[in-house]
Amino acid sequence: MQARTFTGSGRRAQIVTAAIEVIAEVGYAKASFSRIAKHADLSSTGMISYHFAGKDDLLTACVAEIEQVTGAFMQPRIDAADGHVARLRAYVESNLALVGEHPAAVRALIDIVKNAASQSPAVNGRLAVFEEHFRSGQAAGVFRPFDVRTVTIALITGLDAVVVTAADTAPEPTELARLGRELADLYVRATALDPEGGSA
Repeated sequence: MQARTFTGSGRRAQIVTAAIEVIAEVGYAKASFSRIAKHADLSSTGMISYHFAGKDDLLTACVAEIEQVTGAFMQPRIDAADGHVARLRAYVESNLALVGEHPAAVRALIDIVKNAASQSPAVNGRLAVFEEHFRSGQAAGVFRPFDVRTVTIALITGLDAVVVTAADTAPEPTELARLGRELADLYVRATALDPEGGSA
Protein backbone atom coordinates (compact mmCIF):
# COMPACT_ATOMS: atom_id res chain seq x y z
CA MET A 1 0.00 0.00 0.00
CA GLN A 2 2.79 2.43 0.84
CA ALA A 3 4.63 1.58 -2.37
CA ARG A 4 1.50 2.30 -4.41
CA THR A 5 1.01 5.63 -2.62
CA PHE A 6 4.61 6.65 -3.27
CA THR A 7 4.40 5.60 -6.93
CA GLY A 8 1.11 7.41 -7.37
CA SER A 9 2.49 10.54 -5.75
CA GLY A 10 5.56 10.44 -7.97
CA ARG A 11 3.47 9.95 -11.10
CA ARG A 12 1.17 12.80 -10.12
CA ALA A 13 4.17 15.11 -9.62
CA GLN A 14 5.57 14.01 -13.00
CA ILE A 15 2.29 14.93 -14.70
CA VAL A 16 2.13 18.32 -12.97
CA THR A 17 5.71 19.13 -14.00
CA ALA A 18 4.98 18.11 -17.59
CA ALA A 19 1.79 20.19 -17.63
CA ILE A 20 3.63 23.28 -16.39
CA GLU A 21 6.29 22.86 -19.06
CA VAL A 22 3.70 22.33 -21.80
CA ILE A 23 1.67 25.38 -20.71
CA ALA A 24 4.89 27.43 -20.68
CA GLU A 25 5.71 26.25 -24.20
CA VAL A 26 2.36 26.29 -26.04
CA GLY A 27 -0.04 28.08 -23.69
CA TYR A 28 -2.94 26.95 -21.53
CA ALA A 29 -5.43 26.70 -24.42
CA LYS A 30 -3.23 24.25 -26.37
CA ALA A 31 -2.08 22.23 -23.35
CA SER A 32 -4.15 19.16 -24.14
CA PHE A 33 -3.92 15.92 -22.21
CA SER A 34 -2.36 14.30 -25.28
CA ARG A 35 0.42 16.93 -25.40
CA ILE A 36 1.03 16.59 -21.68
CA ALA A 37 1.06 12.77 -21.86
CA LYS A 38 3.58 12.86 -24.71
CA HIS A 39 5.77 15.36 -22.85
CA ALA A 40 5.64 13.20 -19.69
CA ASP A 41 6.42 10.09 -21.76
CA LEU A 42 3.16 8.42 -20.72
CA SER A 43 1.66 5.62 -22.78
CA SER A 44 -1.78 7.27 -22.82
CA THR A 45 -3.85 10.12 -21.44
CA GLY A 46 -5.59 7.63 -19.17
CA MET A 47 -2.84 8.01 -16.61
CA ILE A 48 -3.63 11.73 -16.36
CA SER A 49 -7.35 11.04 -16.02
CA TYR A 50 -6.58 8.51 -13.28
CA HIS A 51 -4.83 11.14 -11.16
CA PHE A 52 -6.88 14.23 -12.07
CA ALA A 53 -10.64 14.73 -12.40
CA GLY A 54 -10.19 16.99 -15.41
CA LYS A 55 -8.20 19.89 -16.79
CA ASP A 56 -9.36 22.27 -14.05
CA ASP A 57 -8.16 19.82 -11.39
CA LEU A 58 -4.79 19.54 -13.11
CA LEU A 59 -4.63 23.31 -13.44
CA THR A 60 -5.23 23.73 -9.71
CA ALA A 61 -2.35 21.35 -9.00
CA CYS A 62 -0.10 23.26 -11.42
CA VAL A 63 -0.86 26.59 -9.74
CA ALA A 64 -0.21 25.08 -6.30
CA GLU A 65 3.15 23.73 -7.48
CA ILE A 66 4.13 27.04 -9.08
CA GLU A 67 3.21 28.93 -5.91
CA GLN A 68 5.33 26.53 -3.87
CA VAL A 69 8.31 27.03 -6.19
CA THR A 70 7.81 30.80 -6.18
CA GLY A 71 7.49 30.98 -2.42
CA ALA A 72 10.54 28.80 -1.82
CA PHE A 73 12.61 31.10 -4.03
CA MET A 74 11.31 34.53 -3.05
CA GLN A 75 10.22 34.27 0.58
CA PRO A 76 13.66 33.66 2.14
CA ARG A 77 14.97 36.75 0.36
CA ILE A 78 12.03 38.83 1.56
CA ASP A 79 12.29 37.48 5.12
CA ALA A 80 16.01 38.30 5.23
CA ALA A 81 15.33 41.97 4.39
CA ASP A 82 15.26 44.34 7.37
CA GLY A 83 12.44 46.87 7.35
CA HIS A 84 9.57 47.94 5.11
CA VAL A 85 11.67 49.55 2.39
CA ALA A 86 14.14 46.68 2.22
CA ARG A 87 11.32 44.13 2.01
CA LEU A 88 9.70 46.07 -0.82
CA ARG A 89 13.01 46.08 -2.65
CA ALA A 90 13.57 42.36 -1.95
CA TYR A 91 10.14 41.46 -3.32
CA VAL A 92 10.69 43.31 -6.58
CA GLU A 93 14.26 42.12 -7.11
CA SER A 94 13.52 38.49 -6.24
CA ASN A 95 10.48 38.51 -8.54
CA LEU A 96 12.70 39.45 -11.48
CA ALA A 97 15.38 36.95 -10.44
CA LEU A 98 12.68 34.26 -10.36
CA VAL A 99 12.26 34.64 -14.12
CA GLY A 100 15.82 33.46 -14.65
CA GLU A 101 15.70 30.63 -12.10
CA HIS A 102 12.28 29.19 -12.96
CA PRO A 103 11.32 30.46 -16.44
CA ALA A 104 8.81 27.70 -17.23
CA ALA A 105 6.94 28.22 -13.95
CA VAL A 106 6.76 31.98 -14.52
CA ARG A 107 5.60 31.68 -18.13
CA ALA A 108 3.01 29.07 -17.20
CA LEU A 109 1.60 31.13 -14.34
CA ILE A 110 1.38 34.22 -16.56
CA ASP A 111 -0.62 32.27 -19.15
CA ILE A 112 -2.85 30.62 -16.55
CA VAL A 113 -3.72 33.92 -14.88
CA LYS A 114 -4.37 35.52 -18.26
CA ASN A 115 -6.51 32.77 -19.77
CA ALA A 116 -7.88 30.40 -17.17
CA ALA A 117 -11.08 31.00 -15.26
CA SER A 118 -9.58 29.63 -12.05
CA GLN A 119 -6.82 31.96 -10.97
CA SER A 120 -4.19 31.76 -8.29
CA PRO A 121 -5.40 32.88 -4.84
CA ALA A 122 -1.86 33.99 -4.03
CA VAL A 123 -1.69 36.13 -7.16
CA ASN A 124 -5.10 37.62 -6.48
CA GLY A 125 -4.22 38.17 -2.82
CA ARG A 126 -1.19 40.33 -3.54
CA LEU A 127 -3.32 43.46 -3.53
CA ALA A 128 -4.25 42.99 0.12
CA VAL A 129 -0.69 42.01 1.07
CA PHE A 130 0.85 45.11 -0.49
CA GLU A 131 -1.83 47.41 0.88
CA GLU A 132 -1.15 46.14 4.39
CA HIS A 133 2.60 46.52 3.86
CA PHE A 134 2.23 50.14 2.76
CA ARG A 135 -0.24 50.99 5.53
CA SER A 136 1.97 49.55 8.24
CA GLY A 137 4.97 51.35 6.72
CA GLN A 138 3.07 54.63 6.72
CA ALA A 139 2.08 54.09 10.35
CA ALA A 140 5.74 53.45 11.18
CA GLY A 141 6.78 56.68 9.43
CA VAL A 142 8.70 54.86 6.71
CA PHE A 143 6.45 55.48 3.71
CA ARG A 144 5.17 58.92 2.85
CA PRO A 145 1.42 59.67 2.70
CA PHE A 146 -0.24 58.40 -0.48
CA ASP A 147 -3.37 56.57 -1.57
CA VAL A 148 -2.47 52.99 -0.76
CA ARG A 149 -4.87 51.31 -3.20
CA THR A 150 -3.73 53.41 -6.17
CA VAL A 151 -0.03 52.93 -5.47
CA THR A 152 -0.49 49.20 -4.90
CA ILE A 153 -2.30 48.75 -8.21
CA ALA A 154 0.40 50.76 -10.00
CA LEU A 155 3.15 48.70 -8.39
CA ILE A 156 1.61 45.30 -9.13
CA THR A 157 0.63 46.08 -12.73
CA GLY A 158 4.01 47.66 -13.46
CA LEU A 159 5.93 44.78 -11.93
CA ASP A 160 3.80 42.22 -13.78
CA ALA A 161 4.38 44.02 -17.08
CA VAL A 162 8.16 43.90 -16.60
CA VAL A 163 8.03 40.23 -15.54
CA VAL A 164 5.94 39.32 -18.60
CA THR A 165 8.40 41.09 -20.90
CA ALA A 166 11.36 39.44 -19.21
CA ALA A 167 9.72 36.01 -19.44
CA ASP A 168 9.20 36.53 -23.19
CA THR A 169 12.70 37.80 -23.94
CA ALA A 170 14.67 35.59 -21.49
CA PRO A 171 17.47 38.03 -20.60
CA GLU A 172 20.66 36.96 -18.83
CA PRO A 173 20.68 36.83 -15.00
CA THR A 174 22.81 39.97 -14.83
CA GLU A 175 20.24 41.85 -16.92
CA LEU A 176 17.41 40.54 -14.75
CA ALA A 177 19.29 41.75 -11.68
CA ARG A 178 19.72 45.18 -13.27
CA LEU A 179 16.02 45.36 -14.15
CA GLY A 180 15.11 44.34 -10.62
CA ARG A 181 17.32 47.01 -9.05
CA GLU A 182 16.07 49.71 -11.39
CA LEU A 183 12.42 48.87 -10.81
CA ALA A 184 12.95 48.60 -7.05
CA ASP A 185 14.69 52.00 -7.06
CA LEU A 186 11.69 53.47 -8.86
CA TYR A 187 9.20 52.11 -6.33
CA VAL A 188 11.32 53.10 -3.34
CA ARG A 189 11.71 56.66 -4.64
CA ALA A 190 7.94 56.85 -5.20
CA THR A 191 6.96 55.60 -1.74
CA ALA A 192 9.67 56.02 0.88
CA LEU A 193 10.11 59.14 3.01
CA ASP A 194 13.85 58.49 2.89
CA PRO A 195 14.69 56.69 -0.38
CA GLU A 196 18.34 56.45 0.67
CA GLY A 197 17.45 54.93 4.01
CA GLY A 198 17.96 51.38 2.81
CA SER A 199 16.49 49.18 5.52
CA ALA A 200 14.31 51.86 7.09
